[in-house]
Amino acid sequence: MDAGGIKISRITNKTTSNARDGYYAVFWIHNGVKSLEIDKVPYKNVSNSIFFLHPSIDWKLIKDNTTSSSGYILYLSQDILDNPLLSKLHINEIRLFASDAIPKINLSPGIEKRIQSILEMLDELIGSELNHKDDAIISLLNTIFVYCDGQCNIKSVISENNAKKTLVYKFKKLVDQRFAVNHKVSDYAEMLNVSDNYLNECIKETIGVNAKAVITEKRIMSSRHELKFTDKTIKEICYELGFSSPDYFSYFFKKHTGITPSMLREN
Repeated sequence: MDAGGIKISRITNKTTSNARDGYYAVFWIHNGVKSLEIDKVPYKNVSNSIFFLHPSIDWKLIKDNTTSSSGYILYLSQDILDNPLLSKLHINEIRLFASDAIPKINLSPGIEKRIQSILEMLDELIGSELNHKDDAIISLLNTIFVYCDGQCNIKSVISENNAKKTLVYKFKKLVDQRFAVNHKVSDYAEMLNVSDNYLNECIKETIGVNAKAVITEKRIMSSRHELKFTDKTIKEICYELGFSSPDYFSYFFKKHTGITPSMLREN
């Protein structure tokens, strides 16, 4: 791996702009940022999120007056993104860094902490002389992309003339908002004014799984987060996430993860 193919810097300066020509940029913004200007358009309320920007995009990040770090910026070369391990992921296959879109992923608190830990490890690794450093760096990058893949679970770059991808994007947004209430594919098809079969066809073509799998994955991810990062009882989590009973919640969770909710909490 080219030593110059990846760079990382903390967001500490009051103003940072795209000085690295030819590099893709990945922002993890924690807090303390007033705005992120992208092609002179200001984006506010950008805390706890990740942005993916193409080299052709002009950007400027404006921080508040605090001296603490507000996150990280990763600079990645084309060669890094073409690594076989990274190129397998949906998030990279469709190039979230496309020049005609500004992909943004909002992170849940649990995922945000993990992303922060991985970026801190990357920061340490990139400046080190450890054996097998390159393999470790690619592995950590892959982990970041896997988390982001899970957060969006969709080929997120939507072009206006691609009706199927636009439909899948709308479906995924609805699932994020309604998964605790609506569990049937037919519910979402009705909200989107399409047939169940057509909705499944579009999702299968776009992300390689059916609609039910997307709903199930969202329910499992949310269940895992609540079990790991809250003090709520299993019964409380069960009903908040729309399961009919604690027994069914345990059955559903074990069916899809191999362990029960109580076993996850014991680990």
